[in-house]
Amino acid sequence: MFTKVLSQCLAALTFYTCLPLPVSANLEFRGIARFSPLVGLTIGGLIGGLDWGLAWLGMPVLTRSAIDVAAWVAITGGLHLDGAMDTADGLAVMNPERRLEVMADSATGAFGAMTAVILLLLKTVALSEIATGRVWILMAVAGWGRWGQLVAIAKYPYLKPTGKGAFHKEAIESIWEAVPTLLILMGFSLMVRPGMVIGSAIAVAVGALLNRKLGGQTGDTYGAIVEWTEALLLCTLTML
Repeated sequence: MFTKVLSQCLAALTFYTCLPLPVSANLEFRGIARFSPLVGLTIGGLIGGLDWGLAWLGMPVLTRSAIDVAAWVAITGGLHLDGAMDTADGLAVMNPERRLEVMADSATGAFGAMTAVILLLLKTVALSEIATGRVWILMAVAGWGRWGQLVAIAKYPYLKPTGKGAFHKEAIESIWEAVPTLLILMGFSLMVRPGMVIGSAIAVAVGALLNRKLGGQTGDTYGAIVEWTEALLLCTLTML
């Protein structure tokens, strides 16, 4: 059991990040979405470590924040940002029947490009307004974003017979599979900064809104949930 869990955790890191990890044919990719919030905590910890190092060197907070966000994209290979861009292009189409077709197009449209700029700006500016506890906040924000993705996978129908998110949906059978990482993130948030538990509400709301707009989810919307939850939670934390 422990070996299987360890294999899935390593597989989740391999799938969701560009970290130079050892590749093994024995990795178990089925069901890795249930570990994605833990991947988020890891990503946030790495970015937080970078931020701490830059602060120690005397770099101003706005410049640090911009580098942090750039590293955020680099670690994930832009996986979720690409999904947010494709989702924006699809939602911009007035004809609902063409939305999935547009989202599947690899070419980035105007709305996708604007969405990427808005997300990166929101994250950079909001992060620059947060002076303390930045390492913990980065960890929680990245964790809640991926927990929202897990909830969407478990709760909503998948709109395409195949696709980059189909194997996630096949492996996650119940919303109860999101409970273990919910408890981890709740405990972490309450210990560090209680206001961060609002990330759970934001994560669920973003997924519900996209489901209402499209009637289900795709691999692209999973990425959009991650990105918008992260951005909106960072913005919210500037007021708490």
